[in-house]
Amino acid sequence: MGWNSWDCYAATVNEEQLLRNAEYMQKNLLSFGWQYIVCDVQWYDPEPGTAESTYRPFAPLCMDEFSRLIPAERRFPSSAGGKGFAPIAGRIHDMGLQFGIHIMRGIPRQAAHSRTAIKGSDASAELIADPFSICKWNADMYGVDPNKDGAQEYYDSLFELYASWGVDYVKVDDICNTNMYPNRPYSAKAEVELIRRAIDRCGRPMVLSLSPGPAVIEQAWHLAEHANLWRITDDFWDNWNLLKDMFRRCEIWQAHVGPACWPDCDMLPLGRIGIGFHNPRFTNFTKDEQITMMTLWCVFRSPLMMGGELNDNNAWTLSLLTNREALAVSQQGGSPRQIARDDEEAIWGNRTEDGAIYLALFNLSDEPRTVSCSLSALDLEKASVRDVWAQTDEGVVENALSARLPPHGARLYRLL
Repeated sequence: MGWNSWDCYAATVNEEQLLRNAEYMQKNLLSFGWQYIVCDVQWYDPEPGTAESTYRPFAPLCMDEFSRLIPAERRFPSSAGGKGFAPIAGRIHDMGLQFGIHIMRGIPRQAAHSRTAIKGSDASAELIADPFSICKWNADMYGVDPNKDGAQEYYDSLFELYASWGVDYVKVDDICNTNMYPNRPYSAKAEVELIRRAIDRCGRPMVLSLSPGPAVIEQAWHLAEHANLWRITDDFWDNWNLLKDMFRRCEIWQAHVGPACWPDCDMLPLGRIGIGFHNPRFTNFTKDEQITMMTLWCVFRSPLMMGGELNDNNAWTLSLLTNREALAVSQQGGSPRQIARDDEEAIWGNRTEDGAIYLALFNLSDEPRTVSCSLSALDLEKASVRDVWAQTDEGVVENALSARLPPHGARLYRLL
């Protein structure tokens, strides 16, 4: 549970914005379990992207003598003098929070072209770079050839640096579904293994997140073995068709949710987003759609990464992030289970550690609709019902639970 800078600030986030959101989280969300502050892409670019282009192709990036990207002092002034992200991480830790960063897989192209050194190896950057392994949408990096001497040492040196900064969470991009070669959508899996070993050797626990999706279901075993969370979708935004399609994706991945293994539905585009994209707006999702999104993410137990500028939250947005009963199924639930789904409705269930059963009813259609679930599907004959979002007790029901739902709406019930 945390906040990521991408949805609101794209590639432009700076030190003041990170710390401002951390302070909000400490004051308003920490007591509800929210804890990660994640700095997304391009923190090493002193002149971040514009309205015309999120990234600057082949831009000169801030880098140390060992081919490792470092924070741009212009945007992160506390990093001056070789301090890196350590001062920011320290302030965030002092708030009782955790700090995370985004990286692109591979080694900087400018390091390969300049033939800079790799710490702990006699190899230099151009010798481990694979110039045929490139990202389709970002020109910063070449992939690392895992078979070359110096490849593991390079990743070891990266995570040694991140550990010295106090990093708790690393989101690695262009690695979960790279599509570099025909019919090989998870072709960077060997780099995932290099990264996993580097984390295990660095001396500091770190959460490993892989992006973007869709992840390859046939590789679920490998993802679970090496990562903590992995994206099951490409970038998710405030669009109903994307949200409706997430039900299909969750159906595919439901059996792979487990301890420290979370198929990731991506960030929550709630509140004020699009600032760094020069398209500032409050989410296009209706309130009913926001309830549907939060309900699915919670009952499916997706990671919860808030995407909006926290300081611009209104009372409604804050209420979505601080509903303890909804968060309980996210944080304390077991294996999620889809009970039914078609083009017009979906039904999901989950059971928490205290024995409560959560039942989620969804109207996926464009018209009001009554959605019903037999209690026998939950191995119940009758149950006391609480409406989680309305925070009301609904009494005892027998045989079945039904709700009249608005278009794109949902109900989340706690049953005892």
